[in-house]
Amino acid sequence: MKLKLSLCLAVAFAGLANTAHAADTLRFGVEAAYPPFESKSPSGELQGFDIDVGNAVCKKMNVKCVWVENSFDGLIPALQARKFDVINSAMNITGKRKQSIDFTPPVYVVPIVMVAKRDSKLLPNVKSLQGKRVGVLQGSSQEDFLKQHWATAGVSVVSYQDQDQVYADLVAGRLDAGVQEAQTVQDGFLGKPEARDFAILGEPLSDPATLGEGTGLGLRKGDQALKSKVVAALDSLKKDGTLSALSQKYFKRDIIAK
Repeated sequence: MKLKLSLCLAVAFAGLANTAHAADTLRFGVEAAYPPFESKSPSGELQGFDIDVGNAVCKKMNVKCVWVENSFDGLIPALQARKFDVINSAMNITGKRKQSIDFTPPVYVVPIVMVAKRDSKLLPNVKSLQGKRVGVLQGSSQEDFLKQHWATAGVSVVSYQDQDQVYADLVAGRLDAGVQEAQTVQDGFLGKPEARDFAILGEPLSDPATLGEGTGLGLRKGDQALKSKVVAALDSLKKDGTLSALSQKYFKRDIIAK
């Protein structure tokens, strides 16, 4: 009986210890392959705009940041499985995703654009792209848009687990175009020598139903206490100018949602 009681007490104290530890820690889920928002330095350190925003949130909340890497298309299931507390990985807020998780209000807004060879004369519409192959990040809101509006009209939509694979296949000629956030393609591809023949063509895509209303941090449904703390931290970082300063650092303009 004493042994059983001791074991029960040990389990209870362990649970309390874990709870206390969790209260001092904020675990962010991220896919580190989407510069300039999140990527890895040559030494393997996480870097990027979203990483700096997350670290600023943790500092404001007086907690330790822990970063958990995960494939982008598996971020929502991993959040629901409690592998981390918050998704912080350039995830657009869409109606489809809001059925599964909660979001903070939009933190920033970035246009969705098409990149292709400069002389291809392609435009981001189904008439121009019928019979063409267009690459997109798997699990992204861009993929939802392409599958709903383009794949049903004769455009071949090719999904990739890594954004860099889209760029590699563009250069190799296996794709005719790619669709992604403007700043991502500008910093992650167009500034490189191999992309000298490529450019953003046409106007940004628009469809609130699939492309969303901006980018926010994702949380489990019902986790209202944590959501309130994260939203309060973000509001404070907006008011004191921290988020706008980070935006200027990475993008040379203010993309923070007003």
